[in-house]
Amino acid sequence: MSKDYTPRLKKKYDEQIRSKLKEEFGYTNDMQIPKLDKVVINMGVGEAVADSKKIKTALAEMEKIAGQKPVATKARKSIA
Repeated sequence: MSKDYTPRLKKKYDEQIRSKLKEEFGYTNDMQIPKLDKVVINMGVGEAVADSKKIKTALAEMEKIAGQKPVATKARKSIA
């Protein structure tokens, strides 16, 4: 990534949402406004244990939503 790249959500937060938060809650200092640290997207695909095609479809959908390649992790222990 280049040094000039800023994610869309962070850019929107900095340009629009921070000013609205400051106005709505009456913050007097910019350091009082909450910061956006990171966004985590999680998807539970419990019914796809036996069918790998469903997992691949879910990963493809997640990639479209997030704009990044998702990392598939499996549970260490089954709760069932």
